[in-house]
Parts: sequence; C-alpha cells; structure tokens
Amino acid sequence: MNSQPRSHQRKRPALAAFIATFVLVGAGLGGCGSAGSEPDPVWKSPAGSAPATGPAGKPVEESGQVESISLSATGDIIMGDAPGKLPANDGKGFFDSVTGVLKSDFVMGNLEQPLTGDTGTSKCGTPKRPHCFAFRAPPAYAKHLKEAGFQLLNTANNHSNDYGPQGYRNTVEALEAAGLEHTGAKDQITVVEVKGVKVAVVGFSSYKEANDLNDLKAAAAVVSSAKEKADLVVVQVHMGAEGAGQTHVKPGNEIYYSENRGDPIKFSHTVIDAGADLVVGHGPHVLRAMEFYKGKLIAYSLGNFAGGGRTLSRDGILKHSGVLHVSLTREGEYAGGKFVSTYLNDAGVPTHEKSDDRGRKMVAELTEADFPETGAVIESNGTIKPSA
Repeated sequence: MNSQPRSHQRKRPALAAFIATFVLVGAGLGGCGSAGSEPDPVWKSPAGSAPATGPAGKPVEESGQVESISLSATGDIIMGDAPGKLPANDGKGFFDSVTGVLKSDFVMGNLEQPLTGDTGTSKCGTPKRPHCFAFRAPPAYAKHLKEAGFQLLNTANNHSNDYGPQGYRNTVEALEAAGLEHTGAKDQITVVEVKGVKVAVVGFSSYKEANDLNDLKAAAAVVSSAKEKADLVVVQVHMGAEGAGQTHVKPGNEIYYSENRGDPIKFSHTVIDAGADLVVGHGPHVLRAMEFYKGKLIAYSLGNFAGGGRTLSRDGILKHSGVLHVSLTREGEYAGGKFVSTYLNDAGVPTHEKSDDRGRKMVAELTEADFPETGAVIESNGTIKPSA
C-alpha cells in the first residue's frame, strides 16, 4: 500500500548541540556486504468484520474516510561508518531483503547515526571515553532510506549528535532533501497526513537536546500538545539499558554506565495517559516484550534492524530484530498488528528471516514472561492481539 503524506506541521526548534555519554553494545569493526532481494510484501491492513461507517452512517467509501491506516516501524538503523566501514556497492541494495516487509501506509525507523561528512567534531575525540563509538554515513545515504520505503526517521537517540551540531544539521538537510520526515529534537512535533488521517510523531530519549523521557511531566505535556494537532500520536522512544543481558522489562529506572535510561514502563504508561496511541521503543539493542495498556500497544524494544559495515554485533540474540506493523483507526483504536522477523547477516545487512522466525519467538517468550496479564498475544504467524 502506498502512503500519502500531504501536509506537514512542525515545531522547528533550534538545532543546538548535545554531547551525550553513552555506549553502543557490541560495536564491531570492518567488513561490508549487501543482501538479496525480497520483493513480496507480507502485510496487509486488516479488514473489519463489518463495513465501517462515516458521518451520517454512510459507508467509509461514500464518506471519504478510511477505516484504518497501517503503520510500520523498526529498531536501530546504522547503514555504515564512513570512511572505511561502509557497505558494498556504496549502500545500493542495502535494504533489498526487507523492502517488501516494511511496506505500510506509513513507514518509520530509528536512525542511529548522523548523515554527514567529517565535521571535525567527534564526541569520541576527548579522553576518558574508553567505550566511545561515533558513527556517520554519507548524506547521500538518505536516498537508500527513501528507496527502502521509509517516510519518517527518529533522531532522538544517543548517536544523532556523534559529530556535533553541524553533523545534526547536515542530517536534517540530507533527510529533507530526500523527501523524508524526521522527529526527535526537543519540543519537535512532526505531523504527517496519511490517507486523510493526521499522525503526529514525537521522539524521546535521555539526552538533553531531545524530549526528555525522564521528565514525565514534560513528556505528558508534549504528547498532549501533539494530540491537539493530530488524530493519532505515535511516540518513538530510545530507552533502557543495553546489551544481551537486557531483554527483560522490569519496573524502575534502568541505569547504564551511570546514565539514567528511564523507567520504560512508567514512561510508556504516562504518554499513553496523555494521549499517545502507539509507543515504539528501541535502544537496548535486543528485542523486548510487547504490552497493551488501556488498549494501546507498547513495543518496548525492536532491536538492531541494521548494522552496516559490521557496526553492530551479530552475536547470539543481538542479531535478531523485526518490523512492527500496527493498524489504527482515526480514533486511535487498535485494529490489528503483525511482527515480521528480521536479522543482521554477516555484514550487518537487514535480512528477512523466513525460516527460523527467531525474532517473533523471542518477543512472544519475553512477553509471556514479563507481562503475563497485560502482554500482547503474538501468534505463530506474527499476528499481534490484545490479551483476553
């Protein structure tokens, strides 16, 4: 299905710098490659059991309204690390294996790197940073995201300012030049019209130039403001500690190398109370559980979607990820969902996982363990349903 973003309303903040302390687990070195193609989409927006009606009880076809729109989202995206760790063919075909499974009315991803040349300002250029990783890909790589079907990229994460404020400005310019929406700067609310439905997307992280996930009062306020501007509100959030040992969601703040990475459960519930219709989490570099709260889906982490140039670990569970599909009505009601498994191949290229389906199995197992009462039911074909 083709999305139709037509109008854009943004708060455009000043693009000030933020230099944040963080660690990217399992960063690797060297190598490059590309994947084979996978052209067939596996997701269709679910049809209702009865025709939906619009104003005056008219069928939606007559009223001009749609019954629901489909959205898809991924976890962390790193296409490579310039100059020496870029994928084969300068990134051409990088997303070929997953282009089909990304398809929906509105496709989102978490861009965990700047698209910039060397600005001369790297966060890793100072001493006392033994675990520092700074990544960048050429600005032209924005076209690979566009060709894959992405329409909006979240920049609220711990790598968006790897090359300082100029690197961030270059990223924004590259995305906009490719016709891509973005969100993630402090106070930024990005509104896109999708098939006549206004969708607001807001990004959060624990870093000062993004909306602060640890300031729950401010988070609720920005989500409430987004709700006034749009029919639907999607929250993109980079939260939680990192690594293979961080698959479980537990109450309380998660601390990673002295950084407060937020309380994922409390944050997610707070923004839903404030009006969010979907919460898309990433940051731990592993898959996590999914929960329904007040009828709204929370995906606590979608894992590592792309690690080109072998920038992200492909060891064990760190290689598994997936594409989340959710269908929502204009009123924000959950109308269906699906999880499609992907993984990082040996070169860190996102690849559709057709056989083992390990990503879906992991999410299902973690959901049963962490949210026995409120967890989503994830069926063998990937369908996501609320618990009974």
